[in-house]
Amino acid sequence: MGIVLADSNDLVRAGLRSIISTQTDLPIVGEVTNNNDLIEQVMAFDTSIVLIDFTSEGFNIDIISKVQRVKPDVRFIAITPEQNAQILVDALRLGVNSYVKKDCDLTEIVNAVIETRRGNKFFCGQILDTIHKAEINVNDLDFDSFTCEAIVLSERENEIIKLVAEGNTNNKIAEMLFLSSHTVNTHRKNIMSKLGVKNTAGIVMYAVKMNIVSPNRFLFTPNTES
Repeated sequence: MGIVLADSNDLVRAGLRSIISTQTDLPIVGEVTNNNDLIEQVMAFDTSIVLIDFTSEGFNIDIISKVQRVKPDVRFIAITPEQNAQILVDALRLGVNSYVKKDCDLTEIVNAVIETRRGNKFFCGQILDTIHKAEINVNDLDFDSFTCEAIVLSERENEIIKLVAEGNTNNKIAEMLFLSSHTVNTHRKNIMSKLGVKNTAGIVMYAVKMNIVSPNRFLFTPNTES
């Protein structure tokens, strides 16, 4: 399983190739400069991750969902210049798993690759701050507590976020996941700490904005746990 680098800039690809080759054990199985070549490379090689600047010449944001229709297991790391909030949200909705900016330091880029490979999401708090500044309705998120440090959520934490947003209590989640209520409560506290939210409503708003659940889930009867 390897990485495909998708960027029209030769210098950028060379830099990413050097970073990934020297600091991870994931092989680079292909490099592409446009949408058509990306689909061909993903189909031809055993690709697990695509590292892409969908804003660069030859690409567009729709290529993410097109690739995932033919190879649903491929995970995407977007690495772009700064974008507006709507583009960030659209990218996450279309299938981007992790997001780093091109001005991030090398450690963040490496960590994005490592965590995405593990099945986690990885993105900088600045992305959520951009969404907030655009006045997208995320009123229950405490963006003042976010820093530029990356937010890494495990698969278990994402699973619990989804179940919380669907209106399940801690006890119900514990039954569904075969965990103790204490363990679920600990996960929940860790999630709120990572996201910088103070209550269940904040988790729900995060889940909706990150497309973990549909906005229609707001039709549930909310629980009172926080």
